[in-house]
Amino acid sequence: MNDMNLPLLVEQFQSEEKCRAYLEGLRWPFGVSCPRCGSRRVSRIASRGQFDCDSCRYQFSVTAGTIFHDSHLPLWKWLLATYMMAEAKKSVSANQLKRTLAVSYKTAWYLCHRIRAAMKDARPQALRGVIEVDETYVGGKAKNAHGGRIPEKAVIIGAVQRGGPIRLKMIPADKKKYLRKFIADVADPKAEIYTDEKPAYKDMALHGIDHKAVNHSENEYVRADVHTNTVEGVWSLFKRSIVGSYHQLSVKHMPAYLDEVSFRFNNRENPHMFRDTLLRLLDAKAMPFKSLVAGEASG
Repeated sequence: MNDMNLPLLVEQFQSEEKCRAYLEGLRWPFGVSCPRCGSRRVSRIASRGQFDCDSCRYQFSVTAGTIFHDSHLPLWKWLLATYMMAEAKKSVSANQLKRTLAVSYKTAWYLCHRIRAAMKDARPQALRGVIEVDETYVGGKAKNAHGGRIPEKAVIIGAVQRGGPIRLKMIPADKKKYLRKFIADVADPKAEIYTDEKPAYKDMALHGIDHKAVNHSENEYVRADVHTNTVEGVWSLFKRSIVGSYHQLSVKHMPAYLDEVSFRFNNRENPHMFRDTLLRLLDAKAMPFKSLVAGEASG
């Protein structure tokens, strides 16, 4: 059972003070410490929701140095947005957050991307056991193709450990060197790799990789326990998210959306997902708006 639901969220976080107290407990479970010098000799400035370090005189709040930094958005809106993005099976768009939180589109878009940045797994572990690998293609319109090339077409490759986590990445092209490098990066060398019949995967056994494939072109989708149904299910969910929530995604920001999809999948059985997402937000560094907007914002 999840540790958070919408009625409980409304009940527990009705004020900035309650939000701050909850975040303080998450960030400093053993007592408040100065983020600059580490001292626990601090005084509370209750009127400003801040602390004053008695050792180095640095004044700070629970959001100092985190991805919340410099945000003028009320904390309850941050917490509600975090809950919505963590719990939504098919994702939440900036437009939906704009309506729910009564903020501008720019604010909602920036908020979404800061939460996605915190969802990124900075230290992913190697996948083990049986691993399904597959690729898919996102974006572009066939009718807009020039010379046979579909514009703004992103190639996404995924690897999922049976009963475990997934790794997703955008690669330059569906060529052998990119597919093989991805597998080498995410999989334990002793893992079993299951794929379809794509030629790029065919001689993996010659390189010491335990590899089995199903032949989709011959309508073979399952052979005993060999299949790629799990990772293909993730593609299905991701593409429904694009149609139902995002409508369109820019290639520039695709890695951030993949981090979000991976985070939700990898925490699908985590009863403390809301709390753990907030811990990520408190641990993540500030993200200036200018670092996000090299082009037009979308999604």
